[in-house]
Amino acid sequence: MAATKKKGGDLIYKGHPLRRKDNILYYGSMNDKYIVMLQITETVKHDDLDVASKVSVQLQLTDPDVRSRDRIVKKTEKNGLYAAMDVASVWLDRALAG
Repeated sequence: MAATKKKGGDLIYKGHPLRRKDNILYYGSMNDKYIVMLQITETVKHDDLDVASKVSVQLQLTDPDVRSRDRIVKKTEKNGLYAAMDVASVWLDRALAG
């Protein structure tokens, strides 16, 4: 993955911030209209590391006035973090452009 770090230590992937809290990754900025939430639902052991094998991807509105159920615009489940980040990047770029 082409990820870089800013001065503050934030991870940037394809021009958008990427943050992690436990098994959930947030891709995008809360200042924008949309973000993508990636939830690791299943992992497998590879040597001593846990590797994501199933990831739930949701494109969500960031509007706090919308009910949490209605915030979800699109959702899918992918095998592996790389495939999930690929979909997340496309969805977020298209949503923010439109």
